[in-house]
Amino acid sequence: MRLMLDLQGCQTSGSRFRGIGRYSSSLAKALLGRAQNHECWIALNGAFPESVAAIREEFDGLLPQDRIRVWRPVGPVAYGNPAHAWRRHTGEVLREFFLDAQQPDLVHVSSVFEGFVDDAVTSVGRAVTMPTAVTLYDLIPLIHQDVYLGHPLVREWYHDKLEALRQAQLLLAISESSRREAIDYLHLPESRVVNISSAADPMFRPVQIPLEAERDLRGKLGLQRPFVMYTGGIDHRKNIEGLIRAFAMLPPSLRGMHQLAVVCKAAPEERQRLEALARSVGLVDGDVVLTGFVSDDDMVALCNLCKLFVFPSWHEGFGLPALEAMACGAPVIASNTSSLPEVVGRDDALFDPRSDARIAEKMAQVLGDDAFRLDLAEHGKRRARLFSWDETARRSLEAMEAEHEVRTHAVGSVIVAAQPVRPRMAFVSPLPPERTGIADYSAELLPALAVHYDIEVITDQPAISDPALAGLRRRSVAWFEANARRYDRVLYQFGNSPSRAHVRAGGVPKRWAPRRGARRALCLLPALQPQWFPAELAAHLQRWYAAIGQVSDRVIAISRAVAASTASGWMRTSRRGRGRWPRLFPSGSGIEVAADPRHRCAGGAGR
Repeated sequence: MRLMLDLQGCQTSGSRFRGIGRYSSSLAKALLGRAQNHECWIALNGAFPESVAAIREEFDGLLPQDRIRVWRPVGPVAYGNPAHAWRRHTGEVLREFFLDAQQPDLVHVSSVFEGFVDDAVTSVGRAVTMPTAVTLYDLIPLIHQDVYLGHPLVREWYHDKLEALRQAQLLLAISESSRREAIDYLHLPESRVVNISSAADPMFRPVQIPLEAERDLRGKLGLQRPFVMYTGGIDHRKNIEGLIRAFAMLPPSLRGMHQLAVVCKAAPEERQRLEALARSVGLVDGDVVLTGFVSDDDMVALCNLCKLFVFPSWHEGFGLPALEAMACGAPVIASNTSSLPEVVGRDDALFDPRSDARIAEKMAQVLGDDAFRLDLAEHGKRRARLFSWDETARRSLEAMEAEHEVRTHAVGSVIVAAQPVRPRMAFVSPLPPERTGIADYSAELLPALAVHYDIEVITDQPAISDPALAGLRRRSVAWFEANARRYDRVLYQFGNSPSRAHVRAGGVPKRWAPRRGARRALCLLPALQPQWFPAELAAHLQRWYAAIGQVSDRVIAISRAVAASTASGWMRTSRRGRGRWPRLFPSGSGIEVAADPRHRCAGGAGR
């Protein structure tokens, strides 16, 4: 197998020196070490020349230099500036044609969520269809949209990258928690998402810190007492505020004997905010130490020196800082949410991160019980040995080899594609929180449809409240009017609700037909009773139903009675004279009712 590794995750300003960059680099090295029977290449973005030189040096000896290929977009292309859109689209096409020219059997994208503030370009299937695997770290912004996707342009960028995930043939999730997120929120088949796990860098290990080096480090950072440690960045979901409040709730005897070390880079305003919080809960100067950025050597030393490591995050893709501390022999306690239970591997080391009291209670238990603390430390070292980059690379290669084998197999000298692409569907309907039965019906229907189709929801609603629909891409009605022919299927949901958020007053669905050869369908509630509607709405819906009748291939009614009477009669009126009747399905059963003059029934409605 010829494997092309897109390592832009090791290049960009937002990822290079953070967890994604380190993960991408470590995985790539482990893959090269394991892929002896495969031909591996690396693709780099020439818009980051400093990182290109650094990666060439880093991988020297692991891969021949002529197998590190560089392409360059015509910049600037950052998504954050709408004026760059045409160059970004050109860059996506250029990158995909460049990768295709290398004739890979499979492309691995180290990080697809790049390019909002710099010239990274990531896309899947925009111009060229290539078997592609993408590393999936988490879907935290999608699950917590109110926190992370409030800005319209950020939301648009993020959903654009979600579309790239959906187009990939294989997602390599860094934890079982992240894998479940992709299945549950993107509605992907389980077979397309594989848990490859993660590992700590080998530098995180138990080491004996010389007394003089310990004294110097403590003096530099202001750590005079035994300390409780946290590291991992300052972010809403990291729950540092809850940790500070919980530390203040410790019994005075324990609190007075310890300091809380928050080990991460902190902007001046963040530092001021956290220091003010500490004072507001009764802590004095020196109780909470904000170290700022520390070197890798200092980080390893601190993990070895801390009396307790606490990781109170609400949501993680994996939770690498907890594993790194465990690998160093620190006793670790962490949240009982998302991926952290599978990392820590011990129920009595977990707490509810939403409760400051529960965090304080677990900290007090560990700090006050030497035997428990030592047992946690020994458990952590044993647990950390179960995670390795070689194991992550093994899982990754097995998944990619299986994908390559399934997608193509040789028959003589002919290569036969094995897995068809799922049809692309536009779903036009009101959705929760719209106060209509159709919205609720659609919310229940969509997850089931998403198993068989790549779905985009067409709506001008300002928000969709059902979390189960968060992973579906949204398109405006205006966009849909101009791009309807991109879809293989279009499904319209209409009923007797006065809600018209999904309908354009002046539009008719004739212009909304999908590309030639596609099938169209319409779900409807009773439509022959205009007296049930306000006059204006009744006239509006009558125009819509008449227009839809000219382009629909199929009509789906919610019951056999509706199919046989109301819907059938409406279709006779709206399609009079065309000579071909669209087939009509009662969605509550598997029986197809053909809407011809004889009302003939036939089995096997299919999808």
